[in-house]
Amino acid sequence: MYYMVTLTQKSQVTIPKNIRTVLGVHPGDEVEFVLHQKKVVVHKKPKKLPLEKWRGHLGKFSSDTAMEELR
Repeated sequence: MYYMVTLTQKSQVTIPKNIRTVLGVHPGDEVEFVLHQKKVVVHKKPKKLPLEKWRGHLGKFSSDTAMEELR
């Protein structure tokens, strides 16, 4: 399938509804663009787990030590 879209003044494009549906993307979701031999492939970027942003913040403590302190 081919879709023709037009670049806006800010060089933005709207992803056609059929493609958004197939990719399962919604407002606020992140997508990544991969350039491959002068073609662009669009992927839905997987969401991070809610606690993923805290990875590495325990510092010198192990998760076992942290759990013991929380108890």
